[in-house]
Amino acid sequence: MKILFDVLNIYYIPQYYPIWLELQKRGHECSFVVYSKKNDETQLKEMLSQLSIDFTWVFDQDAAKDYYLIQKPDWIFFGNEFPYLNEIHQASKTVQLGHGIGPKPSYYNKSNTPMTVRFVEGDLRIKKLKEMYPNDTFIQTGFSKLDPIFNNMEKGLNLEELGLDPKKKTILYAPTFNPTSIGCFPNNWPKEFSEYNILVKVHSLTLSRERYKKDQDRITAWAKYSNVYVAAIKEFSLVPFLKTADILVSEASSTLFEFAALNKPVVICDFYDLKWSYKGLFKYRFKKRFGESVIYDQLGAHASKFKDLKNIIKQELHFPSKYENSRHEYNRDHVGPTDGNASQRIADYLEKEL
Repeated sequence: MKILFDVLNIYYIPQYYPIWLELQKRGHECSFVVYSKKNDETQLKEMLSQLSIDFTWVFDQDAAKDYYLIQKPDWIFFGNEFPYLNEIHQASKTVQLGHGIGPKPSYYNKSNTPMTVRFVEGDLRIKKLKEMYPNDTFIQTGFSKLDPIFNNMEKGLNLEELGLDPKKKTILYAPTFNPTSIGCFPNNWPKEFSEYNILVKVHSLTLSRERYKKDQDRITAWAKYSNVYVAAIKEFSLVPFLKTADILVSEASSTLFEFAALNKPVVICDFYDLKWSYKGLFKYRFKKRFGESVIYDQLGAHASKFKDLKNIIKQELHFPSKYENSRHEYNRDHVGPTDGNASQRIADYLEKEL
């Protein structure tokens, strides 16, 4: 088979990569199609070359459509909606594969334009999607991004090589870019948490866009502390960080749900800043994007302000099983099978249906 992966954004790659590996192993022809309008060409070229992934540059979705119509692959993977499906479906079949497992309404709404098949994670998710779109095809597979952890292929980070202390517990701080809690963390907060290693893995948009210069300066200040390691943009995959850390701190990132899927404690920051595009008259955008879901309430401990964070982290590390039942319930409903074989199930389906 000839299979293309539509890489509109760099953060799709960790979701695609285990599937790409499985398909390559089975002898199929696979390639990534990367958007130069949305990604840094130099950085992405280096990343994909290191992974030995074949790729082609296109400028935008119009150019991608033209490329797909010329190439006529058997299957095309998309991480979101695509506006030219009627034309694409004349020559190719399509896959929709979400890159996150959070509660955002957009997770469900992206199926408004149906693809040939959508691969889904947990029991509750597939039930809801089938109710919303009864004429479309949904196949439960699990969450491919976490396959390398569940099947023990991912070894994690070497803390010593990063200049950190392997004897210390490790905090992963992984804020999203909007809303974000970065501005609520003081420049010297790593000093207050000196008994821990701190891994800082922020959203790629935070590091790459000029409008987030204040956040970038704050992160640079944190990086000067000996107990801190800040991931660079080229470290696009969160998976090694999830494997290594003992506890996660975030606010509205889908990372919370990925970490909880590993049955490790999370701390949810109820303090964060909204960008201007979500404030005032535009607050409806925030509600539209994040919905009214209360799933965050059940997932782990909450910190209402920064000064509460240290004690909460200490408690959660001391009693890591406190929210274990909620995490198991979430896994069943939203993550699905955690046997490390999601990518195999996806590859099996593609081969069978073709």
